[in-house]
Amino acid sequence: MSSSAKAKATSRGGSAQDSLSSSLQEQSLVLLKPDAVQRGLVGEIISRFERCGLKLIAMKMVYPNEQLAGEHYAADEEWLVMVGEKQKEAYKKKGVVVEESEREIGLRVREQLMQFLSMSPVVALVLQGHNAVAHIRKLVGATSPGDAPPGTIRGDYSFDTYQLADASRRPIQNLIHASGTVEEAKREIAVWFSKEELHEWTRIDETLLYRQG
Repeated sequence: MSSSAKAKATSRGGSAQDSLSSSLQEQSLVLLKPDAVQRGLVGEIISRFERCGLKLIAMKMVYPNEQLAGEHYAADEEWLVMVGEKQKEAYKKKGVVVEESEREIGLRVREQLMQFLSMSPVVALVLQGHNAVAHIRKLVGATSPGDAPPGTIRGDYSFDTYQLADASRRPIQNLIHASGTVEEAKREIAVWFSKEELHEWTRIDETLLYRQG
């Protein structure tokens, strides 16, 4: 085979591998909340993500204002009800009856989350990898750290509960926000980052993970 033919074959192979890698990867937004930043856990948490193969493609420290916090926690009806249902279910497991509707709980929680997010700097990340959204949420653990098993980030570094948070009239302090779906991730990434802030690069282990043959 001539050198030019070899070059073309290599180019085609590289393009196919790049295409395969791109089609099998997702991006997800992760916020290290004020409690993670103030407790000095930023490096430890990021290393947990990186050690399992997730690639960091954007990162910055931000002091969110009310507008940015409001854009992140958008007042979407489906989200409000989902948050309310999740909190009601957690209370039900503890034998606690809550009179508020799911939407009312969601609105209250949203306001608390916005205040908490804007109380001090946060670190915003975009992570990329195969099944990144689900993988990250598995690593992070249950929303309520008290329900998160050991080995998850929340289970290892926090023991907060909805009951303790409500008794203290504050949102639950669970260290991290992680996108719940691919669609949610796309919306949230656009809130926190411009396209120019997302960087394309290749981790050395990607050449093994996404190779063909």
